[in-house]
Amino acid sequence: MAEIEVHTGHHGGEDDPAGKAVGFQVGLIGIVLAVTTIAAHRQHTDAVIYRTEANDQWSYYQAKKVREHVSGVGQHVIELIAPEKAQLAKEAFAEERKHYAEGAEESKQHAEAEEARTARAEVFALRFDLGEGLLELGLVLSSLYFLGRRKMFYLAGRSFALLGLVTALSVLLV
Repeated sequence: MAEIEVHTGHHGGEDDPAGKAVGFQVGLIGIVLAVTTIAAHRQHTDAVIYRTEANDQWSYYQAKKVREHVSGVGQHVIELIAPEKAQLAKEAFAEERKHYAEGAEESKQHAEAEEARTARAEVFALRFDLGEGLLELGLVLSSLYFLGRRKMFYLAGRSFALLGLVTALSVLLV
């Protein structure tokens, strides 16, 4: 019986230089996509941490404002109950109110700073997310070249990948 040679259509790439270029492009896009995905996840985590810290500071602010108010009420109660002996207590309550008011202002400033950090991290995360999506699109379009052998997939994939890279790198401008 004669030997029959069966070709499976699998090429090592020697006869498809465009396939080699597309394969290299897909590899590069994959690397940039991985880095962008990690950066996006880190920014989301940072935003959650900053938001938590801001919420804690707002809670401290509220507690100090309540204590400041309670000290004021105590001052008034002492004046009503024993006006002749109220001077010493009144001074103590006034000192407490001042202390709580200063502490509340510090907490407020810290909370506002953490909110600003949160907003910045959220902007970064959004840009990384958009870049990630565009890089994924570029990766898929580039990979479609191997199914259809159409140069338009290669070019579209490259275009979307470059757009994704620029979007992700735009965090450097903020």
